[in-house]
Amino acid sequence: MVSLQVLQEYFVCATKKLKLDAGIARNKVEFHSRSDVAEPTVADILAAIDLHRLHGLSFWDALVFRMAKQTGCRVLLSEDMQHGQVIDGVIIVNSFI
Repeated sequence: MVSLQVLQEYFVCATKKLKLDAGIARNKVEFHSRSDVAEPTVADILAAIDLHRLHGLSFWDALVFRMAKQTGCRVLLSEDMQHGQVIDGVIIVNSFI
């Protein structure tokens, strides 16, 4: 499962920070989009705002979390959120640790 937002963020980071050719990055986004892609609704955005307010997550991290929770993920891979933190039964894992 991958969220639409994560696909977008991947492209931006890959091309700006990693200096990956935009065509190659596009191909990788296309490849990962063959998985189930979670697309947020207005209800998801409002829920992300609530997560931001309740747990102190950035709005964008809260939206990633919301989409993971909505799609039944029990583990969320993120280098930006607190490793080992559990919110609503979802554990956040930094795979770079």
